[in-house]
Amino acid sequence: PTRSAAQPPITVVICTRDRIDHLRGALASVLAVEYPDFEVVVVDNASPTDATQTYVRALNDPRVRVVSEPVAGLSRARNTGLRAARHSIVAFTDDDVAVDAKWLSSIARGFDRDVRVTCVSGIVPSGEIRTHAQAYFDRRVGWASSVTPRIYDLANPPADVPLFPFQVGIYGTGANFAVRRSRMFDLGGFDEALGVGSPTNGGEDLDMFFRVLMAGDKLVYEPAAIVWHRHRADSDALAVQARGYGLGLGAWLTTVATDRRAATLAARVAVRRLGSAIRLSAKMSKVASPPDDLAADLPEGIGRMELLSIAKGPGALRRSRREGRRRRPLLEVGREPVLD
Repeated sequence: PTRSAAQPPITVVICTRDRIDHLRGALASVLAVEYPDFEVVVVDNASPTDATQTYVRALNDPRVRVVSEPVAGLSRARNTGLRAARHSIVAFTDDDVAVDAKWLSSIARGFDRDVRVTCVSGIVPSGEIRTHAQAYFDRRVGWASSVTPRIYDLANPPADVPLFPFQVGIYGTGANFAVRRSRMFDLGGFDEALGVGSPTNGGEDLDMFFRVLMAGDKLVYEPAAIVWHRHRADSDALAVQARGYGLGLGAWLTTVATDRRAATLAARVAVRRLGSAIRLSAKMSKVASPPDDLAADLPEGIGRMELLSIAKGPGALRRSRREGRRRRPLLEVGREPVLD
């Protein structure tokens, strides 16, 4: 198909670490999208073998490149993907997903809604529900809870989001979002202290969504941009994920509390919307607790596990910073695409 002005070329970034069995399906779905001009950058993040690079190069597909990021951490890998991207729009997804054929067309539509749009996210429904662990996670997260397009803007707080812009869970998730490459460099890129592979184990996507809005840019939620996600199938993996989500959220909240402008806004919103804040806290506790029909087959205290991990977020963030993980690393590098 021919490309129109509303269908700009897009770079798709998939970060992975020695998970070829997962990557194979994700990459196949991306390469099958119905879109006129895109490339795929696979970021091999601190893999102990060269299997990922060997696999991607063996595809011999001119649309696909593989680059290496030797330091473990999803934020490091995402920043490496941004630096490698040739195109002005960069879409991120995971290695355990299947994207819809119209995914990139819907992403492009989101950016076309307003010239100030810097980030577009979409829905992430469950790709399979075979186990109780997957059923619990499907109910727990709200990644596909709304099918109404939204434009979020700090200058126009939505009336139905009382704690805006701090209700970051409504904006999307890291398995399905896209950004303007130039603005990511302006903002300094992803915080290396957040995300899987760092002591905080999460929060880098929430942090970026929040920073986009705090910068005065717009974030579009485009539900037609669909990515199907394969949730953790067993209880042990679910417990690890729950703790990671709690840690990441707690670490991100710490970055808010230690930023003067964000903390001032948070205090103002909390005072004005105290009742809403209390109700949201109660709702989080209720949602995190497994329903009776699933509880017997899940780790004991799975709901409390996630909530208690939030309190450990500040310590995890401190450990990340002590490892030298930077807040805005892309402020220190050039913007020309790094092709090797």
